[in-house]
Amino acid sequence: MDFFSEAINTLSVLVVAIGAGLGVWGIINLLEGYGNDNPGAKSQGIKQLMSGGGLILIGLNLIPLLSGLFG
Repeated sequence: MDFFSEAINTLSVLVVAIGAGLGVWGIINLLEGYGNDNPGAKSQGIKQLMSGGGLILIGLNLIPLLSGLFG
């Protein structure tokens, strides 16, 4: 069962890292949209920022609950 716990920990870290990257990309797009007064870039940036935050929450809260399925 040690394999499953390590796999779940790795998956959690991976999902949080992808969410953080998406959030940073969203912040960059949001700032670019404000700098160029581009409503499309602002909209895309806020969507990416929110989805990145959602992925981080999934990685921190939901994925560790999978360990209960195997142990």
